[in-house]
Amino acid sequence: MNNQINETYDIMEVCLLAGKIMLQSGAETYRVEDTMTRIARAFDVKESHSFVTPTVIILSIEGVDPTKTKLVRISERTTDLHKVTLVNSISRQISSGELTIEQAYQSLREIEQSNVAFPFFVQILAAAFTSGCFLIMFDGEWRDFIPAFIAGGVGLFFVIYLHRIVPIKFFAEFTSSVIIGLLALLFVQIELGYELDKIIIGSVMPLVPGLLLTNAVRDLMAGHLMSGLAKSAEALLTAFAIGSGIAVVFMIF
Repeated sequence: MNNQINETYDIMEVCLLAGKIMLQSGAETYRVEDTMTRIARAFDVKESHSFVTPTVIILSIEGVDPTKTKLVRISERTTDLHKVTLVNSISRQISSGELTIEQAYQSLREIEQSNVAFPFFVQILAAAFTSGCFLIMFDGEWRDFIPAFIAGGVGLFFVIYLHRIVPIKFFAEFTSSVIIGLLALLFVQIELGYELDKIIIGSVMPLVPGLLLTNAVRDLMAGHLMSGLAKSAEALLTAFAIGSGIAVVFMIF
């Protein structure tokens, strides 16, 4: 009996760790629940129930007396779809019987502790190029590519930096959009830039919560109304913070 209880706890730890990594890395709520259920079923758990929101994971496993339930709190979320892919791969290996409970847990721990994100300077450079390309896509002129390139890179730099030092939601996006607006205005005033609106639009695009909004719609379509509405509200507030920062610049200058 004790061995069965201990094994149940181990299965719960594997399921919760997989769900935690996926949710922290930007996976949809329904995908997290589906992955946890599949892992539990692969380890011969006949009946399991999971409840996932953007900030908490609750997993309950039946079949032992009493029923075991555990909760994991999610305080930080980012976008790292490579980790989501790695967890999906581990889940498929578990379903095919290639991994034991101990091996699966160790593999998931390695994924959790790994840093597979691109280096900081690569992220900044990518945001800068993206900003310039968005400017062209929105019918901007090539002579404004460099101003948008600089403003977009600086904007993402401050988003990442402020997220690390100021634990206040939406503050980084607001401050970065103010900086982008000031830079765009400066470039136009010194005649290094010409179309202020196009420079600003292109520069703020890397800050727009596109994945969050997409996941919100997919969760709503999958019937996860609470998670879908919560993510929609977060995306809306993020967009509001970005717009407010630009509006402050125009109000002052």
